[in-house]
Amino acid sequence: MSAQNHASAIRKILIADDSNTERLNLSRILEAAGYQVIAAHSGNEAKALAESQHPDLIMLDIIMDDGDGYQACRALKRNPLTQAIPIIMISSKSNAVDQQWAEKLGANAYIIKPYKDEDILQQIATL
Repeated sequence: MSAQNHASAIRKILIADDSNTERLNLSRILEAAGYQVIAAHSGNEAKALAESQHPDLIMLDIIMDDGDGYQACRALKRNPLTQAIPIIMISSKSNAVDQQWAEKLGANAYIIKPYKDEDILQQIATL
């Protein structure tokens, strides 16, 4: 029931990952849970889509060409149009320093790859 309640609060999720496989996997998880998904393949594309599409949540990979997740997170949190949107960083970087840096830049949560479907949905439910 709680997933349903959050699905009504968070409806549209922007995913930014340069891996097509990763974007498809996250889209599958989120769409099966009832979310609308917008996909970007770079941090710069994510920034533009966040401004034009006004998602309820943004999920950023860290290592991407054309604007990494750290740069995108910093820019999104500094932009008055997007600063209130929660951001979840998703990365294979499991170092505590990376997680602290993401938090410092304004990320609301950090998920380490590989993850389970439930990890993604549980994290969304806590926001």
